[in-house]
Amino acid sequence: MKAVQIIARGQCAFVETPKPTLQPGSAIVKTLRLALCGSDVRHIHYLPDDRYPSPIGETGHEMVGRIEAIDPANGSVQPGDIVLCLAPDHRAMQEYYRAPIDRLLPFPVGTPLEQAVQAQQFGTVLFAAKHLPDLRGKTVAVIGQGSAGLWFNFALQQRGAAKIIALDLKAYRLAYSKRFGATDTLHNVDIPIADALCDLNGGQLPDVVIEAAGEDASIRLAIEVVRENGFILNFGVPRFETMDFPIFDFFWKSLTARSNVGTIQEPNHASTRQALQLISDGAVPVADMITHTFKFDDVMEAYELHRIQDEGAVKIVIDME
Repeated sequence: MKAVQIIARGQCAFVETPKPTLQPGSAIVKTLRLALCGSDVRHIHYLPDDRYPSPIGETGHEMVGRIEAIDPANGSVQPGDIVLCLAPDHRAMQEYYRAPIDRLLPFPVGTPLEQAVQAQQFGTVLFAAKHLPDLRGKTVAVIGQGSAGLWFNFALQQRGAAKIIALDLKAYRLAYSKRFGATDTLHNVDIPIADALCDLNGGQLPDVVIEAAGEDASIRLAIEVVRENGFILNFGVPRFETMDFPIFDFFWKSLTARSNVGTIQEPNHASTRQALQLISDGAVPVADMITHTFKFDDVMEAYELHRIQDEGAVKIVIDME
């Protein structure tokens, strides 16, 4: 079968590799759609040197496919079913993928595949939102309005935030923000950002800041623009292993901060199943964020567009059919 492999930092190639074989407790899934994510950029460009070349199939993890074979027979899914397939090893950028049965999540027939595949990332956001403080009556700033930031707008609205201020360096992304729940937007280029946030929030800095970009500058910005005794959620996958940290500012403001990973360990994948249901029910305008679709043969071009965030790109889908 055909697969992608990162052969060196910043360099991907197609390789031919044997189709995976069925093992007890697993299923063979024919890949139909994948969506790209910021963590894919990290895998291609920013892993430690000893991680290259990568395992075959890396990088791709937001995946929908059709079950070809399963062992043992399972009541919830069976051959022929189309499922959201969770691939936390990032090795699903290949024509077939072997997955544990408990990572195959069915969804209602008729849900567009390019929309259903977005439930993987949406689920991670819903899971992270469960670990936020009480947001009722609070102001939240969301740094970064890629797909993760847009999902956060929705999740924060659902959790009762009074004001949701979306920030991004690219103005075109802010055009999507209010569709997903933001009350205000801020193009944070060449302006005093803390002052601008105060202007939008009655003279006060936000109570909570979601960092959804993973850049050095955005991590620093979160500390700068949250109020004293505020809360920061670091959600964006960092592009680096270490960074200089403004520890005195963090200390002086008496801040609380946490990161959030581990959705894959959530019992019964509850948040991801909720995301699938919301998408299938049409409760979120998921189609709006899907800006580009590439064939598998053109995935290298898709990776590069995702890295440079150009041409109006928000969410990129790979069509494997």
